[in-house]
Amino acid sequence: MLRILHQIFRTGVVTEPLPEQVEAEVIMVGKRLEEAIRKRFSRSLVIREVDAGSCNGCELEIIAMNNPIYNCERFGISFTASPRFADMLLVTGPVSHNMEIALKRTYDATPDPKLVVAVGDCGINGGIFGESYASRGGVGSVIPVDAVIPGCPPAPADLLAGILAVVTAGNQ
Repeated sequence: MLRILHQIFRTGVVTEPLPEQVEAEVIMVGKRLEEAIRKRFSRSLVIREVDAGSCNGCELEIIAMNNPIYNCERFGISFTASPRFADMLLVTGPVSHNMEIALKRTYDATPDPKLVVAVGDCGINGGIFGESYASRGGVGSVIPVDAVIPGCPPAPADLLAGILAVVTAGNQ
C-alpha cells in the first residue's frame, strides 16, 4: 500500500488541461446549456446512457464528458443507472438484434416527456455496421429519435453542443 502511495506522489498530476480555445468553447456552451436546462427542467438534466451494440468509442467520449476536465455536472447534467429517473436517453451504436427489446423497454420505462438522442454515426444510421443479420441499423429504426449528434466518435465538446441543441429545441 505504501509503495502505491509513494508512486502516486512521485508521479503527480498527469492529466493535461484543455487548450484555451477548447476550454473557452466548453465554458460558453456549458453556460448556455445550464440556462436551457434550468429553464426547461427547473433542475438538473438526468441522462440514461444506453449502449445498443457499439464499439465503445462513443462511450469513452461520454465518460470523458463527465471527467474532471470537461465536468458536465457543473452545467447541471448528471447520469443515472435507472431509466425511471431519466429525462434523456443517450443511445450509442447500431441496435443489435439482441439489444432491440432492451432498448424498447428502456424507452418505455423513461417517463414522459423524454428526449432521445442518437450518438455517433452508428447510432444515426448504423455506421460501418449498417443493417445486417445482427444489426437493425440506427436507433431511429427501433425507437423515435429527437436529435442526433454525428461523429465517429463525437468529441465531448460536440456532445455538450448536441445536448444543448436538443434541450433548447424543446424550449421553443
